[in-house]
Amino acid sequence: MKILILRLIWVLIGSSVAIGLALWATKANSPLLLASLGGTTLFLFALTTAPAAQPRAVFGAHLISSLIGIVAYQLFGDAFWVYVFALVLTIVILLLVRCVHPPAGANPIIMIQAHAGFIHLGITVMLGVTIIFIVAYVWSRLGIGNRKYPISWTQPSPATLNWSIWEKQ
Repeated sequence: MKILILRLIWVLIGSSVAIGLALWATKANSPLLLASLGGTTLFLFALTTAPAAQPRAVFGAHLISSLIGIVAYQLFGDAFWVYVFALVLTIVILLLVRCVHPPAGANPIIMIQAHAGFIHLGITVMLGVTIIFIVAYVWSRLGIGNRKYPISWTQPSPATLNWSIWEKQ
């Protein structure tokens, strides 16, 4: 029990450091631009072995989903249907390229709502993701427990194309 409590404290401190540095470094006008990174922090510090927590999924999904939101806004504005279209397109692409990281699913909506431009892709989203990733990588090697992050640099998420709940696994 003691090791569990120590591990929990270690995860909480690491998560605080990671999201705090990401918010500070990006100097986001609105922390809501980094809202999806809260979920990313949870995955990288607490769910370190999940396929969705591995670098391919984390970086790929944030890049793809943010780009879709930015392009959708730039082309079509922020009408209700644009939010729906961008989210559905994001789901399709992330599943097909097997690059699913659930927190990144919020990015198209965030980017459209923020009227984000392409500069936000680099200085907000990717910088924030990179900082959280680096802190998680280092933190996992300094800390309590034997789980090192990442466990695989290129593991697809989902692990197979058979992601349908209606089909036999």
